[in-house]
Amino acid sequence: MSQSEVAQLKLKIVAEYEAMKRGLTGLASGNAKHAFIDCRMKHIDDYHTQLTHMVGESEASRTIFELYTNVIG
Repeated sequence: MSQSEVAQLKLKIVAEYEAMKRGLTGLASGNAKHAFIDCRMKHIDDYHTQLTHMVGESEASRTIFELYTNVIG
């Protein structure tokens, strides 16, 4: 595991959360908005799996929660 790989995943997760946040306030509604958010969540789930292999389940989950809290609020 390299620190830069973990850092890159964190940046990707933050980007997905930021996209979700913008999507929640965008003009789309109903199914379009749901599909957009669902896609972002699937990406985050994939990144969580990758992080789990790098740093373990507990640390990966803590990281996901921390990044969510920082971006979404």
